[in-house]
Amino acid sequence: MRTGIEQQTFDEERALYHAEHTDLLSVTFAGPADGESALKEAHDVTLTDCAFSLRYPLWHTTDFKLERCAMDESTRAAIWYAKNGEIRNSTLGGIKAVRACENIRFAGCKIESPEFGWKSQNLSLEDTVLTAEYPFLDSCDLRLQNVELHGKYSFQYTENVKIENCNLDTKDAFWHSKNVTVTDSVLKGEYLGWYAENLTLIRCKIIGTQPLCYCENLRLCDCEMIDCDLSFEYSDVTADIRGGIDSVKNPKSGRITADEIGEIIKENPVIPCSAEIRVRQH
Repeated sequence: MRTGIEQQTFDEERALYHAEHTDLLSVTFAGPADGESALKEAHDVTLTDCAFSLRYPLWHTTDFKLERCAMDESTRAAIWYAKNGEIRNSTLGGIKAVRACENIRFAGCKIESPEFGWKSQNLSLEDTVLTAEYPFLDSCDLRLQNVELHGKYSFQYTENVKIENCNLDTKDAFWHSKNVTVTDSVLKGEYLGWYAENLTLIRCKIIGTQPLCYCENLRLCDCEMIDCDLSFEYSDVTADIRGGIDSVKNPKSGRITADEIGEIIKENPVIPCSAEIRVRQH
């Protein structure tokens, strides 16, 4: 049997600790008692049209669903150590919104959290806008579809990532990442993908200086490169580029093909550099 809670306000410490098989509708977590951990250790709970303004509400929570919920900037570290969750049409604010979680799906959300999605596994985002300075640090098994990302140091030390139809405006993305595939997306920012292993970009638009250096097994298929100078330094790369590249510098190995290359720089390499660089003949 399920328990229903409607149109109530909770502000005490661990207000609904270890709640199970519970449906919350239009519930508010806020108030002068300023209590933390409202739904810690909860299991099989649904929250619809609920509002959060207190810290740590969903720690160690399992099998949960949020629909049209709002977490303001006071909802610090909202979802940690949680498993098997679905969050739809909701807004998440507050630093460190998601950490050390597993099997969480976000759809139709707006998220503003400087340190989002750290040390997590199997996060899925679709039709979502994410603003985060340092998203997804040291996480694995990520899926993004139709996501708009505004960030800085995104996807560092991530593994097993698939991204489709996304717009990523972020510098230093994918540093030290492994097994990442990005398809039909825009990647805008400086120093893209340094030290990445098994990074594959398919039909992507790449914008920004000094991309894709020190990479191993880098693959670009039918991509565009705009304002990309000093590209591919010391990378093992196979690249088929539509249009031009401003400059290529000391690629380590592989083959780079483009319609035009503004400058090929081969100077002072610290390792042997033998990549083939070709301008496509029309």
